[in-house]
Amino acid sequence: MSQVINRDIETGSPLLRDSESERAMLEDAAARVLARARAGGADAAEVSVSSSHGRNVTVRLGEIDVLEDARDRGVSVTVYINRASGSASTGDLGAESLERAVDQALAIARHTQPDPAGGLAPAELMASRIEDFDQWHPRELDMATLIERAKLIEQAGMDADARIENSEGASVSADAAIGVYANSHGFVGSGRSTRFDQSCVLVARDKSGMQRDWDWDDQGRFEALADPATTGRKAAERAVRRLGARSAPSGRTPVLFDNNVALGLVRHLVGAVSGGNLYRRSSFLLDAVGKRLFPEWVRIDEDPHLPGGARSSSFDSEGVATRQQPLIEAGVLQRYVLGSYSARKLGLQTTANAGGVRNLLFSPGTRSFDELVAEMGRGLVVTEVMGQGVNLVTGDYSRGASGFWVEEGRIAYPVEEITIAGNLRDMFAGLVEAGSDLETRRNIQVPSLLLDGMTVAGQQAEGDPE
Repeated sequence: MSQVINRDIETGSPLLRDSESERAMLEDAAARVLARARAGGADAAEVSVSSSHGRNVTVRLGEIDVLEDARDRGVSVTVYINRASGSASTGDLGAESLERAVDQALAIARHTQPDPAGGLAPAELMASRIEDFDQWHPRELDMATLIERAKLIEQAGMDADARIENSEGASVSADAAIGVYANSHGFVGSGRSTRFDQSCVLVARDKSGMQRDWDWDDQGRFEALADPATTGRKAAERAVRRLGARSAPSGRTPVLFDNNVALGLVRHLVGAVSGGNLYRRSSFLLDAVGKRLFPEWVRIDEDPHLPGGARSSSFDSEGVATRQQPLIEAGVLQRYVLGSYSARKLGLQTTANAGGVRNLLFSPGTRSFDELVAEMGRGLVVTEVMGQGVNLVTGDYSRGASGFWVEEGRIAYPVEEITIAGNLRDMFAGLVEAGSDLETRRNIQVPSLLLDGMTVAGQQAEGDPE
């Protein structure tokens, strides 16, 4: 069944091309919200105002399956009265709606218990210079252009191999967003960005059965997207290479996480050293700053000023000035990931990470993925994990997985329906090498990672009792 969504905008119009006018409107709305909060008795207040426009097309078997064209605006306000806070939001920037949202936030604050950790980030930490990091590249992309590109992607995949039997669709999307954050310290900051995405999911079949896989690309510039035929063909190649998948030998074995799966390991690290989990004491990395978590060669840096970076910004979601800073240096945890609230709860200072990390980079190695496979000799390449078996309180890790079994330094056959298990602390410490294949299309950039060993539960090994 096809889905069509069309709100507030004509399909042929540009993606927020008049950004200066839009930004001025958002800043005016923010100023009105703060003035209303002050007049209503707030000691302090902060407001985020955003405007976005997105188009998305999905084509399946040459037919349009989804058309989306949406423009959204939103306001979120938080007020503070004697350290008690109240928040409200609205999708309407009209004067009455803004006033109503502020009044609701004030009413909530008056009926809320004070929180000593509440309040704005310190005024002296506000960003004094707002820079543009090459994130704004709007294009006039009408639906016909997106539909044609999606059809080209899918057709290239369907034509790539006779074993490609079906398609779950090819999608192309274009998004533009402008945001303004302001608070009663007098800080006003804005940012704007564009993102363009394409993907394709294909199904392959042979006598062994069916397998599916996909390929994708995501860029800040439309022109930087991969050629449509490349995305389609890669999706086909990945689906075909999974045909004939079976289980893997059980036991402890080296594991190579490809860069898409390795991303998850770094996300678990970030979660474990983030303020909310720390002050709730729900992390296996309590009191870990200054301790070695990884081998000495591991370095992970945050660069919020990376040109064209997915989340580059001069300030975090509280207006605090961002800066380049290491997270892991020589294998040692250098700091936590904190906003002002969690920092106060822990008796520390914000690390300008309200709203999360920005452009975290795991320093790559010098060897290619194939060279890491050769070095591993015998073991498991993991290309996909499933399930939610990660416990950040204990660090225990157990996930369903699929990928490829390696013998004599070469991929021998695809595997599926296996489980990999370990503990994140041991997995971090057991890293052997990082590949040269840094995945740069995401906010957290990670190469393939080779681990010395994990427990694999697959087929029964020879000689094991039944």
